[in-house]
Amino acid sequence: MRAPSPPELLSPWATPERTALQESARAFARDVVLPLADELDPQKAEMPRSLIDEMAAKGWFGITLPTEHGGLGLGVFEYCLVSEELARAWLSVGSILARGQGLGTQVVDAARKAELLRRSAKGNWIGSIALSEPTAGSDLAGVQTRAVRDGDDWVLTGKKRWAGNALAADFVEVLARVRDPEEGESRSAGLEPFLVVKEPGTFPEGMTGHAIDKIGYHGFLTWELDLDGVRVPDSDRLTGLYGDGGAGADAGGFASVQRGLNIARVHTAARAVGIARAAVEDCTLYLQEREQFGHPIGDFQALRFALADMAAEVAQARAFWQQVAHLLDSGEPAEQESAAVKLLATEMAVRVTSSAMQLHGGNGYTTERRVERYWRDARLTTIFEGTSEIQRRIISDRILPR
Repeated sequence: MRAPSPPELLSPWATPERTALQESARAFARDVVLPLADELDPQKAEMPRSLIDEMAAKGWFGITLPTEHGGLGLGVFEYCLVSEELARAWLSVGSILARGQGLGTQVVDAARKAELLRRSAKGNWIGSIALSEPTAGSDLAGVQTRAVRDGDDWVLTGKKRWAGNALAADFVEVLARVRDPEEGESRSAGLEPFLVVKEPGTFPEGMTGHAIDKIGYHGFLTWELDLDGVRVPDSDRLTGLYGDGGAGADAGGFASVQRGLNIARVHTAARAVGIARAAVEDCTLYLQEREQFGHPIGDFQALRFALADMAAEVAQARAFWQQVAHLLDSGEPAEQESAAVKLLATEMAVRVTSSAMQLHGGNGYTTERRVERYWRDARLTTIFEGTSEIQRRIISDRILPR
């Protein structure tokens, strides 16, 4: 039986350092993450802290952070490269890396920021980000959670939804409204992020929550949070939502979100490719082991061609995310490209994992095979980090007059 050959980096993206990083992440995903996913995903269980510690020891929570802060000093490309390999085993493990990378470090005080960056790089400052609300998802400018000044503190009141990893986190970043927009201002005017510091495994005073029962994306819990008088010191009013890599970006508040969103979209594309790769690799083996009418079903042209189409789509999306990651690392805004790769890669993952279930026949519709996990997880990628419809809006707004 011929085993599938995982794709390798090709020129112009390949370097010895990237190849070594890819091989390390691939071996870790295969030998450590995949067995845990097989055991824990059916239980809807959380990934163990020991797994996070192992990733932290490899420096993966600081891939994009400068070496002077203990990071690896690498780029979006390497961040997505590792995430693709991890997501091939379990989507949530490819995602938890985003809770490092300088998230929750954008405080004004330089010394404190440097310390938080060091903690982030070491994997002991892992957070959650609370942007969406029950009535504000794709339309973040519609956020209604309020932050009211009270002496040296801000008092947060409102409701947040889809805050992944909130209970286990060291902190929760909360997007809140400090004032209403004035006439002529953007609807996003007056929105600012706040750092809610907490002990892992507990919520701070004034914050309660319940876990949302998801059909997939297991490995960490996703929360709906109620904020009723959560006090945040003014020193924890942040200058941006996403980590700036310690570079000191000064674009404040809502205006700082765009680059972080672009990186998140490419990161999602890479994770989607990882899931779809898993489906292709599992199908490659299954078509050789499953026999019907006295032949392996891989002998039948219709099924061979279906697998060929799946593999081609994965390769296309993989090349695209690498191109866009390179653009971001080169300093290009790449907003349209980031939206396009997020759209194409995630929709591809849904098609490919659905085809993989079909190729598995009845066995694909059981929990005995991993393919149903890939299918459940792939479906989410078209929704989080901006739905496919939002990506189409971004792309069309840049190629047509508004």
